[in-house]
Amino acid sequence: MIELDGLTKQYRSRVAVDDLTVTVHPGRVTGFLGPNGSGKTTTLRCVLGLTRPTSGTTRVLGRPYRELAHPMRRVGALIDPRAHHPGRTAYAHLLALAQSNGLPRYRVDDVIDLVGLADVAHERVRGFSLGMGQRLGIAAALLGDPDVLLLDEPVNGLDPEGIRWVRELLRDLADEGRTVLVSSHLMSEMEDTADHLVVVGRGRLLADVPLPDLLGADAGVRVRSPQAPVLAAALQRAGATIELQIDGSLRVEGLEPEQIGDVAFLAGVRVHELTRETVSLEAAYLALTGGEVEYRATWR
Repeated sequence: MIELDGLTKQYRSRVAVDDLTVTVHPGRVTGFLGPNGSGKTTTLRCVLGLTRPTSGTTRVLGRPYRELAHPMRRVGALIDPRAHHPGRTAYAHLLALAQSNGLPRYRVDDVIDLVGLADVAHERVRGFSLGMGQRLGIAAALLGDPDVLLLDEPVNGLDPEGIRWVRELLRDLADEGRTVLVSSHLMSEMEDTADHLVVVGRGRLLADVPLPDLLGADAGVRVRSPQAPVLAAALQRAGATIELQIDGSLRVEGLEPEQIGDVAFLAGVRVHELTRETVSLEAAYLALTGGEVEYRATWR
């Protein structure tokens, strides 16, 4: 578990993180979203003790990170994929981390195989692509087999296969009961990966909700019928809110598709389309962060 209580970080006149209170629970993937400069990386750095908060507290597994007896065994982090000596091989980099943290040598082989770097393990990392550097960073984060993972933009530079691999890895780790907090600017990836979302803007908390709740906040049902006026009247009597669309279809809120089908059947009305519409994560995110005021027309 990760706990933030009134976390604030100010750099002179600029407030990077503003009174942020959030609890990240184990057993699920929590997506950490926000525009560039919204305070995501600063928040993660405060959790890891790399940046001192102006006020407020952060706790990991019930205590400040600096008080953990064996931090790498409890918390794995990827903040900067370039955080390695370019002259070392991938294997040497991970071995140095293992030895300095009292971890067994076999963990180096385990994580190298896990992240798919076995073929380049003994090559110097200065020649690694961004995607290979990301895999190496993830390997370092997993080296201690930690209970908590904090990953900042882990899919940057990865190809589609690599992105899918990260998605499946995060899901597996969360299913094992670990706490997984991952920031990303790829909305489609978070939509496929996260169970819960924490959205920030200008350092302030904008949303702390399960993913289905955010996507369902403006959900409706699209209905097409050659007897639309009759169906609309019947649905209104059943308590639904009806909005006529420009193509002649009806947008219905307040009733589930099954209920709409039952109303149509009882009214003797033919239905040609009955589709649940949910807002995309990208549209909901833009609305929350002020990037777009109206997002009702953007559907999955």
